[in-house]
Amino acid sequence: MDKSSKYKVVGKRPIRHDGVDKVTGRAKFGADINLPGMLYGAVLRSPHPHAVIKSIDTSAVTSNPDVLAVMTAEDLVPGPNVETLFPAQNYSENVMARGKVLYKGHPVAAIAAINSSAAQDALKLIIVDYEILPGVFDVENAILKSAPVLHENVKPYSLGSSDYTQPNVLGHELYELGDIDQGFDQAVDIFEEEFKTSTVHQGYIEPQNGTASWSEDGKLTVWCSSQGHFGIRDQLGRILGIPISDINVIPMEIGGGFGGKLPAYLEPLAAVLSKKSGRPVKLTMTRSEVFESTGPTSGSLIRMKLGFDSKHHITAAYAYVAFESGAFPPSPITAAAAAIFAPYKVENVKIDCLDIAVNKPKVAPYRAPGAPIAAFATESLMDQAASSMGIDPIELRLINAAKEGDRRADGVMNGSIGVIETLKQVKSHPHYQSKKDGLNMGRGVSLGFCRNNSGPASLVASVLPDGTISLVEGSIDIGGSRTAIAQIMAEVLGLTAQDVIPQVGDTDSIGFTSVTGGSGVAYKSGWAAHEAAIDIKNQIIKRAAVIWDKDVSEIEYSSGHVRHTSDSELKMTFKEIASQINETGEPIIGKANVNPGGSTGSYSALIADVQIDSETGKVDLIKLTAFQDVGYAIHPSYVEGQIQGGIAQGIGWALNEEYFFDDKGIMRNNSLLDYRMPISLDLPEIDTVLVEVPNPNHPYGVKGVGEASISSPLAAIANAINDAVGVRLRSLPMKPEKLQANL
Repeated sequence: MDKSSKYKVVGKRPIRHDGVDKVTGRAKFGADINLPGMLYGAVLRSPHPHAVIKSIDTSAVTSNPDVLAVMTAEDLVPGPNVETLFPAQNYSENVMARGKVLYKGHPVAAIAAINSSAAQDALKLIIVDYEILPGVFDVENAILKSAPVLHENVKPYSLGSSDYTQPNVLGHELYELGDIDQGFDQAVDIFEEEFKTSTVHQGYIEPQNGTASWSEDGKLTVWCSSQGHFGIRDQLGRILGIPISDINVIPMEIGGGFGGKLPAYLEPLAAVLSKKSGRPVKLTMTRSEVFESTGPTSGSLIRMKLGFDSKHHITAAYAYVAFESGAFPPSPITAAAAAIFAPYKVENVKIDCLDIAVNKPKVAPYRAPGAPIAAFATESLMDQAASSMGIDPIELRLINAAKEGDRRADGVMNGSIGVIETLKQVKSHPHYQSKKDGLNMGRGVSLGFCRNNSGPASLVASVLPDGTISLVEGSIDIGGSRTAIAQIMAEVLGLTAQDVIPQVGDTDSIGFTSVTGGSGVAYKSGWAAHEAAIDIKNQIIKRAAVIWDKDVSEIEYSSGHVRHTSDSELKMTFKEIASQINETGEPIIGKANVNPGGSTGSYSALIADVQIDSETGKVDLIKLTAFQDVGYAIHPSYVEGQIQGGIAQGIGWALNEEYFFDDKGIMRNNSLLDYRMPISLDLPEIDTVLVEVPNPNHPYGVKGVGEASISSPLAAIANAINDAVGVRLRSLPMKPEKLQANL
């Protein structure tokens, strides 16, 4: 698609509006808040992964003159007494343990003191009497009849028929399409394997934080770095038992999240401590607290079976998917079911998903939740099938590729998707066509997927007298979305991106906007910008008609100019008419409140070349080329950056990252020194290929781009390792000692 002629602003690469503040340190993040009289909070966390809280003695800390407030779970509204724990009736119990602790790091009490050192010292004065219980830390052991039970008298939520009665099964989802038995009866070749993945963390740089202050009239203000300040507001309302109209959440800049900053952790504690002390209170997590007390993604077990006919078409696909939920449900089994066979047209499918409680932190979303785990299994087995049947791995995928109008196993009908276009780009790319050169060199490919979301979004744009636009929107900017949204507004109005000044409003100053997640911001808030720009455009036309005393039907607007259709002397630029707004009528304010449907899934692919050190088992990444159907790239640099970032995280997931627990359920690598994420020296240049298959449902063809890329590296690297040394690893991470043991 020729961006040079199609659009003037959309598809270009303007400098991001927040760039100078970010690189000069002026941007304010959650932990940068400092208020007059502010206290500093600290949280007492359980040293045990599973225990009954017999008593909490806070008498010594209450009498400490440095401590102005103390709280426990008794200060929060308990969750409803219901038979199931879904959907997420566990906000309160995860924020502060009530009766039992369910993971090491589970909050037990919190205090506010005059400074952070005093707060940490005072925590030692709180005495908690625990009755230690045995713990369980993986899905296989959690469902044994003899397993310790995390939640007594709780039934699993169910989607589809359920006969699961094992301990700790908190949820079950069953998806069926066609006749699975008939499909396997028709198969000539059948492949069946088991796959396992470990608990991994999102790895964002900025720790969780929260600052709270109450006004004299009982209104609560909270400052925090989150992926959805409206979501935080609503969680606070439930946990504190107060109306959301009494809560204003002010969004700060956010230093990464990837799904991990959707839940509230510290904000409710800061609010209670502030209420009790009568002063503002700030809490910030340490890195160890981030690892041990916030949501990683699930560890998993997947058993998969694929059947193929003589022409290599998939006749049947079965998956048993067991995900760790951590201490509370849900895990991303719904998203995993959507993703697991999504790249392919399969008429006979059965996907059996279990949500299983273990004594680990409650999981949180992580970039394309569930999809990387699902793709690891599917794409590894597809590669194994291709090798066994003697067919090119890309050709096998092309034979079975899903297209528009095909129904996914989770019931969704595919819209405009680019699986085939992406695979064709891979097959014809010089990287795929090139020869491998070197000892123990291997090449692997994989597809990835993210279903993408939309949701409600609000936006208000005010035309200023100098011809610029003050744009206030409700989507947290976690990847450059402010600039992309400004580009869309500027495109409609014929302005430059720098003429639009975007900012994210707090929950009192902009209408409800759903979270920044599911790669939906450019879609929904970009759509809102388009609608608000049209609103402005129509008002500009009406204003010109007033100024010239002409009929509205005689005025047209294009390329940042308003002109009379027959009188060439009557014309003004946007800036010229903006300068007359306040003298010729009311302010011009464009607004939009939307909840657009029509978002479609994104598909990615990766070619990975690796070289294996046969003595140590170390995997060196030699060359990576990433492909993704991006719809239409609003800001290509940001799109490329999203793809590269997802690939880097997927590499860590594949090769290094895991929560390492000892036999007592204690995480032993709870720092960035010991939790091994990839650094720049671990990675080659990641080349990107943007495959543009525009989404016809969106004014600018937008599809989500932030998540699909993370789904492809896990299997691509596993397939490359097998190609290099003939060893197929089916459990993650594929660390050197594991590979060495199999060489």
